[in-house]
Amino acid sequence: MSSGVHAALVPGGVIGNGRYRLLAKSGADARSNAELWRGRDGQLNRDVALTVLLGDLADNEAAARARRTVERAMHAASFTHPGVSRVIDVLTPGTGIRPDEGILGMVVAEWTQGTDLMDLIAEGPLPAGAATRLLEPLGAAIEGAHHAGLVLGADHPQRIRVTSDGRLRLAFPGPRPDAIARDDVKGLGAILYLLLTGRWALPGGPSNVPVAPTGPDGSVVAPNALHPYLPHELSSVAVRSLEDTSVGGIRTSAAILQVLDQIAAEEAETALIPAVSSRDDDDDQVVWTTQRPVQDKQQKKKLWISVGVLALATVAVIVWLSVQIVGFFSDEPSKGGGPTVVINQPASNGQTAPAHAPAGPVQPGQIVVYDVTNQPDNATQANRAVDNNANTFWRTDNYFQQFPTLKPGIGLMASFAEPVKLASVTITSPSKGTHVEIRVASSPNAPLEETKVIGIADLSDGQTQIQLNDHEPTSHVLIWITQLTSAGGGKNQSEIHEILYTRAQ
Repeated sequence: MSSGVHAALVPGGVIGNGRYRLLAKSGADARSNAELWRGRDGQLNRDVALTVLLGDLADNEAAARARRTVERAMHAASFTHPGVSRVIDVLTPGTGIRPDEGILGMVVAEWTQGTDLMDLIAEGPLPAGAATRLLEPLGAAIEGAHHAGLVLGADHPQRIRVTSDGRLRLAFPGPRPDAIARDDVKGLGAILYLLLTGRWALPGGPSNVPVAPTGPDGSVVAPNALHPYLPHELSSVAVRSLEDTSVGGIRTSAAILQVLDQIAAEEAETALIPAVSSRDDDDDQVVWTTQRPVQDKQQKKKLWISVGVLALATVAVIVWLSVQIVGFFSDEPSKGGGPTVVINQPASNGQTAPAHAPAGPVQPGQIVVYDVTNQPDNATQANRAVDNNANTFWRTDNYFQQFPTLKPGIGLMASFAEPVKLASVTITSPSKGTHVEIRVASSPNAPLEETKVIGIADLSDGQTQIQLNDHEPTSHVLIWITQLTSAGGGKNQSEIHEILYTRAQ
C-alpha cells in the first residue's frame, strides 16, 4: 500500500497499534519506500523520530527488505554517539504493527531537537568553516559505527537534522538492507557537497533539491568549480568521497575526518575579530573582517606608498618599451638567447633534407596540469613553468595532508611538436624535498598507470638536474609530484619556477 493512499499517514494520524501519533512529516526516502515523521509516543508521552517502511505484506521481496532494515536498526541500538539518534524500539507486523496498517516495519528513535538539514541550506550554501564544524560529529559517529561493524545509513539528507548546539545528527536511523560502509562514506561526502553547494550528489535524493552537476566524463563537478572561494582540500574531499575508483577515491570516514579536523584548526587560527561599526551613523550595518582596523594616517600613508610604487612601475614599463623599440630597429643582432632555428640544408642528391636536431634545450609546445582527480591545481598558471622567466612560477594547492591521502599526486604534462629523446630535465624550485618522477606518456591524458618512469629525484632549493634513463622518443613528458614540501602547521605545497628539457644526442 503506498503512502499516498494510506489514510493514517497524515498529521494527527495514529499508527503502531495506536501508540504513535504523527505530528509532522520530515521527509521520505524513496529508495526504501520509507516516510520520516516526527511522532508522539502516547504511552511515554514524548516525541520520537519514526522511520516508517511502507508496503504490501503480500510482496515477499519488499517484506524481506523491510525486515532486514529493522534488524540492522535493532543491532545498531547498542551503539551510542552524539552524532546518531538512539534507537528506542523496532516494530514489525504482528509485533507492534497491525497487519492491516500497510506498514512493513518501523524504527523508533529519540527525537532530535533542532532543525531539518534542508531548512539549514534553504537560503544558500554555507561557508567552509561552518560546514566543517557541522559535519565533524556525524563523521565521528560514522567512523565509530564502522569500527563496531555497523552501517548507519547516513546517505540521505532528510534523515539528517541539525541539533540546537550546531551538530549534524542522523535523526532517522534505519540503513537500507543492501547498504554497506562505503555508502556511509559516500553519504558523508554528499552531505558535505550539499552544505557547500546546496546540491545533492547521490541518486535518490529529495525531488525538491537540485542535482549536482556532472562533467563530460560523468563525474560530479567539484564544489570549488561552482564557488571558487571554497578551499581546494574541502572541495576535493567532497567529490573524492563519492568516487568508486580505486585511484583517487576516499573510502573511509577517517580520511574525511582528518581533513575536517585540520580545516577546523585552521579556521580557529583565523577566527573573525569583533565587528567594526560603520562610520556612517545612519548605517547600522557592521563589517566583519579578519584584519584589525587601520587608523586614517596609516591608510593615507599606504595610499601614498601605493601611488609611488605605481608611478615607478609606469616609468619602468616606458623605459623597457623604449629599449625594445630601439633593439627592434637596430642593425646589430640581438645578443640574448632565443629559440634555435634549424635551416634545411641541400642534400648531396639535390633534395632538401632536414638537419639533425642538435642536443640541447628543447621547448614544449604546450604544458598543462595533470591530475587524476580532475581537479587540477592552478591550471591557468602551468605555462609559467616553461616561460623562461624564473621569477614566475606554477604552484600546487596547499594540502593539509601529504599525498596520497587525498590524491596520488599532481603534475605538469609537457607536449612537444615532435617526438624527442631527452637526456635530462632541470627543475628550478625553492621547494626543497619535493619528490618528483619524470614519466613518458603516450598522450596528454594517458592514465597514470600507463606512463613510464624514466627518472626520479628530490628537489633541492635552486636547480635540480635529473638525468634520465634511456627511452624511446616521446611527445609527452610528465613531471609527477608524489611528495610536497612540508612547511609545518599543516602546510604542504610546492612551487616550480622553471623546467628545462634537454635533448639527447
